[in-house]
Amino acid sequence: MTEKWWMSAVGYQIYIKSFFDANGDGIGDLKGIEEKLDYLHDLGVNLIWITPFYDSPMDDNGYDVRDYFKVAKEYGTIEDFKSMLKKAKSLGIHVILDFVLNHTSDEHTWFIESRKSKDNPYRDFYIWQKPRYENGIRKEPTNWGSFFGGSAWKYDENTDEYYMKIFSDKMPDLNWKNPKVIDAMIEVGKWWLDLGIDGFRIDAVSHLDRAEFVDSTHSKDIVLDWNKFSNLPKVHEYLKILNERLFKPYHAYTIGEVGGAASIEEAIKYASFDSNELSMVFNFDHNWCNNIHDIDDLKDLKVNVKALKDVFFRWQNTFKRIGWLPLNWLNHDQPRVVSHYGSLEYHKESAKMLANLLYLKRGTPFIYQGEEIGMTNYPFTKFKEFNDISTINQHKDKFNDPNVDELKLAKKIGMTSRDNPRTMMQWSNKPYAGFSKVKPWFLVNPNYESINVESQINDPNSILNYYRQLINLRRQSIYKDLIIFGDYEIIDYENEKVFTYKRSNENQILLSINSFSKETEYFDMTNYEIVNFVIHNYNDILIENNKIILRPFEALAIEVKEKK
Repeated sequence: MTEKWWMSAVGYQIYIKSFFDANGDGIGDLKGIEEKLDYLHDLGVNLIWITPFYDSPMDDNGYDVRDYFKVAKEYGTIEDFKSMLKKAKSLGIHVILDFVLNHTSDEHTWFIESRKSKDNPYRDFYIWQKPRYENGIRKEPTNWGSFFGGSAWKYDENTDEYYMKIFSDKMPDLNWKNPKVIDAMIEVGKWWLDLGIDGFRIDAVSHLDRAEFVDSTHSKDIVLDWNKFSNLPKVHEYLKILNERLFKPYHAYTIGEVGGAASIEEAIKYASFDSNELSMVFNFDHNWCNNIHDIDDLKDLKVNVKALKDVFFRWQNTFKRIGWLPLNWLNHDQPRVVSHYGSLEYHKESAKMLANLLYLKRGTPFIYQGEEIGMTNYPFTKFKEFNDISTINQHKDKFNDPNVDELKLAKKIGMTSRDNPRTMMQWSNKPYAGFSKVKPWFLVNPNYESINVESQINDPNSILNYYRQLINLRRQSIYKDLIIFGDYEIIDYENEKVFTYKRSNENQILLSINSFSKETEYFDMTNYEIVNFVIHNYNDILIENNKIILRPFEALAIEVKEKK
């Protein structure tokens, strides 16, 4: 294994629209990122991933790109970007950007040309198919469904054909079978790499290939069938081309988003050390190890700790010699981790425990903005509060039903909505959480008065400072090599309340002990001799009869020696 700079980095995802508003228009911007780089540097972060700020009509908050070479006016200018990048580099912070390969906006020049006529030079930049007719009624080319609800096809009257769009109607899918599309996207990548960025988080990368255009057998109606456009063989061909012509020449760091139930076997193809495709991939197997889809109130939340252990073991064990993994609890599409896996009753304790559990593993951490202060899900009560196009498209019919209890449905959907991580970053207890001096584009969680950076930054017992300590352990301490490169082993695998694992190398052994319980639990130390208490989310440690007494959501890391 050749050591790369990103293996020892600590990453932080910035959802630019909600991060910090520097110019007072209620929308986060590039100047806002620049102003907060010192904060990130002080936290210990040395890698940031910025979500799309390209020119866009904002149908999906920037993931619908209108022009890859321009900055959206809401976010600033290309000069603002260059200024931000210069400051980041001066602080030793690497910068990667979202690279949106699967689709563009329907307002992109390529698509505007493509829909003009069937013989337009840009026609084959997108995926077009003729209608089907049943009893004289026009139908979609296939019954494939979209991730955002409804059909994966949109009819275009101008040429009497459908274009494919597996996300929103305004996000037509690019046709990667066309070599000109590959050439065009390589030019986009080169342009940004030439400006000095360090690489890309590649959006929806697993969806670049398409199956044969025949109906899914899962249903006679419109149905979301991942097998029709997720993790198909030609994706790997396209990525090898990108790697050879773009990533490798620029020594670019690349991390792919591989949803679509990507198996570990597929992940190895994407991101093993010898895959010649990507540096690593995000997977989401660990993101839903609870009953959140089956409950109506978070008070009934139950985490399947054993399932979490199974997922982490499979990925950590598989990649321990052949590749590298990211470590992340959430991104801009998932619920806030404290609401999802922790406890609002034990907010501080559970937030620290979840950090302790994840960020002492082997891999590159990616903290999502606000995670480091324990931000929580928004308390949705009305349909009009939702902004995410996916949430709105999938549930608008339910809310329009006069027999539906709007409050109950909003609370139910709100537990998993993509809107949760997109509320404003909570910087202080000032109006609008210190995000802006004017009303923001979206919601501010009402708990900002008690959960914010300003209240935690100088508090040694805060969640924020626990994150600082964890990051320092990874980057500066005597345990650095152990945490980054050491072996990983789960201890007491069958325990359904406590998640304990061992990190070890030739010289050191570290135990990370993490309780998911609101009750008293125990960890047996009979086989271990304590060398040093490394980090702990309570102020004291209770030991009795060779057992550590674990209070609600208690977490700690201990250097030990094994007794012979």
